[in-house]
Amino acid sequence: MEADLFISGIGGQGVQLVGKTLALAAINEGRHVMLTGEYGGHMRGGSTISTVVIGAEPIKSLPNLPSAGAAIALSHQFFENVATRLRPGSLVLAEETIAANLPQMADPRVTTVPAMAIATQAGNRMAAGMVMAGAYAALTGIVSPDSLVVAMKEQVPAYRRQHIETNERAIRAGAEAVPGLAFPVVLDMADGDRVEA
Repeated sequence: MEADLFISGIGGQGVQLVGKTLALAAINEGRHVMLTGEYGGHMRGGSTISTVVIGAEPIKSLPNLPSAGAAIALSHQFFENVATRLRPGSLVLAEETIAANLPQMADPRVTTVPAMAIATQAGNRMAAGMVMAGAYAALTGIVSPDSLVVAMKEQVPAYRRQHIETNERAIRAGAEAVPGLAFPVVLDMADGDRVEA
């Protein structure tokens, strides 16, 4: 089994960094990963989607994921690009202030997190994506918050190193803001062993 996830937002919200951080954390925990990015026509302010697929075995998904079982919504703008690709019963982790404006979906399991408020308390509202990454990790168990922190430190470019402490606080606060393992992910190995994610 593979766990697949869309991360959706507006260019400039750190969507691609969140996807890379989740992917690297999973790799560091010994899992296989596929990561792709989709971009709108604008560098900032346009649609941006990061797609992450995590498996216990080598990934069999297509490079362009036609559907997924989970999504993180940092903005309601452009979320229709993701909503139509979610399978029925998908987990949708949404920033609390935009959840009411999300388009209709087939039987979603919506969980909201006040990511912007938590990020502001952590030191920078731009760390809302890291809050959501921490919350997603805690809800699913797909990676540990500690692995996210290590991966984030590896991903943050040199000219943004001053944000590492804030990002770490945001990840840990996001993990604490949701009930742990409310939507656990279980990855099946080919030989019959199971990996509780």
